[in-house]
Parts: sequence; C-alpha cells; structure tokens
Amino acid sequence: MTLHCAWIGFGKSTTRYHLPYVLNRKDKLHVAHIYRRHEKPAEHEPQYQGIHFTSNLDDILTDPAVQLVVVCTHADSHFDYARRALEAGKNVLVEKPFTMTLAEARTLFDLAQRKGLIVTPYQNRRFDACFLTAKKVIESGKLGEIVEIESHFDYYRPEAETKPGQPQDGMFFGLGVHTLDQIISLFGRPQHVSYDIRSLRNPANPDDTFEAQLFYGRLKAIVKTSHLVKIDYPKFIVHGTRGSFIKYGIDQQETSLKAGIMPGEPGFAADDSVGELEYVNDAGETVREQVKPETGDYGRVYDALYDAILHGAENYIRETDVLTNLEILERGFEQPSPATVTLDR
Repeated sequence: MTLHCAWIGFGKSTTRYHLPYVLNRKDKLHVAHIYRRHEKPAEHEPQYQGIHFTSNLDDILTDPAVQLVVVCTHADSHFDYARRALEAGKNVLVEKPFTMTLAEARTLFDLAQRKGLIVTPYQNRRFDACFLTAKKVIESGKLGEIVEIESHFDYYRPEAETKPGQPQDGMFFGLGVHTLDQIISLFGRPQHVSYDIRSLRNPANPDDTFEAQLFYGRLKAIVKTSHLVKIDYPKFIVHGTRGSFIKYGIDQQETSLKAGIMPGEPGFAADDSVGELEYVNDAGETVREQVKPETGDYGRVYDALYDAILHGAENYIRETDVLTNLEILERGFEQPSPATVTLDR
C-alpha cells in the first residue's frame, strides 16, 4: 500500500529535510505533486524525475489520490495552506513552527477532527541521534529520579546583518520549537516557565539568544541557544538522584544533507561520539559507561504518518504536546524578558 503525498513549497526545507527521506522510501511513499509559484532549475534534477511540478494549487487539492499534503512555506502562510488542504479532505503535515499563534493551531485541530483527518507539525528532531541517546539513558532508570536536564543548540556566528522581523522569525520560535518539543515529549506539560529571550548580535533583529527553564515539581529542564558560543557545551547534561549523563555532539543528519550525502548512502549521519554515563547501582557501586549514539532518522516522521493514515495507528506527536509547545513559545513574548509565567493546568 502506498501513501500518495504532495508538497506546497519547494525551498530548502522541502529539498533538504523532507524529500531525501521520502525518496528513500519509494516502497511506501509516492511524491505526486510539488506546488511552487515559479519554475525552478532544481526541479529538473534527476532525483525529481516523474514528479509533477505545478503552479496551480488545485492540482493538489483536487487530486483524489493525494492523501497527505506537506506544507513547507514561510510560517505566516502555514495556517492558510493547512486549512485549505484540510477543507479539501487531505491529511496535513506542517513545517515548524506549526502556526503563528496558538489560536490558529486550535482552529486547525478542530477542523481536522471534524473532517476525520490528521494535521500535525514536522517535529523531526524527536528523531535526532543525540536526543534519542539521552532519552534511552533517562528511560533506562540508571540515573534514578531525574532532577535536571539541560539541552543546548549553539553556534558561533557573531555577525548578523539587519533583518527585522516578528518573534516567529527569531531563534526561540526557530530552534526553541525543537528543543522544547523534545522536553515536552519526555515530561509533558510544565507547571512554570522562566524566560530569558534576547537579541545580542543585532538589536534590530528578532531574538538570537534564549534560555527557557521548565519546572516540573523537583525537575528543572533548561533549553538554551546562543550564536556566541565559541567552545561547545555538551549537547545534553542530565542529572538524577543516582548519577549523571553528558553527551557532546549533535546529530549529524543535517551535516550529511548539507554535504549532499543522502539517507541510505554510505557514511550518512556518521557519528563516532559517545556519551558519558556515571551512576550508582543497586549494590552501591559507582559504574561508568560509554553510551554509543542511537541512530537518528527524520524519515521516522513519515513512517509514523504512513501507519497513522493508512492503518489507524496513533500519531507520533500528541495534539496536547503541540499546543503546549506553542503556548510556551507564544507566552515568552507577552511580557519583557526575563520573566516567569505559570501555565494553566
């Protein structure tokens, strides 16, 4: 059985982060159409042969074979395209951030429920190797009760040309949407969130630096991004009542994709980093272990949607997780930073 898909948008998101994984799953996924407003030279590349490119959106919306529409456009158009696709009877996958506002997200979920369809965001970094490794350690129970987890997504890019924009154009919406989702997938909805959101490189631009602290009773989860980090932090630091785990190095899928190494090819996402785990076992002995990275695969989003759409399986991300994520993002800009807010239960 094949899931027939179509894309709205043919930019970097589509060509780098979606199609390489879909084209590597031709046994169950078919790319029927790609909508773009203007013809682009890239569409004539060999890997796209057999795909129908169009500047008429109705070619997608009125094709009865299309079961999944993927929206890969600028965030301010996500809501409208997703709404139109749902109204046309299509399941929808939307690039991050899912919508510009929490209210728009609720509207899409309500519409999808009435139509008996799925609408969901592309939270591909749930399938980062580094995150999956930290998750495996946490779920092993070796650390005991988790009391603190810190997640970094940093760069050293000190120059920033002037590009004014909205909060949705900054790093909290751009990268925090991923790191927050990873935390929410592990621990759910926090009771409180503290924010420090700033633009350090160019004050005319949206934020490029943030720290959000999510509080879950005794547990504190920290997500941080900066463009002024010259010496790398660990990607994940996890402390529990019985030990600690540290993992340097980020998932290498993006690195390979940028280098033109595609999923399924030799060396794709090669990663020789290890995590360091130290804990006290049941005998009271200190144990030190090196933890090899799990295998990351952004294509698992499509595997999950294939099972959900064609076989009725549960979607890979819960609606409540999506809404919590957007609420945390949105409320970060309701007051001057730094600030702390309480989330309604």
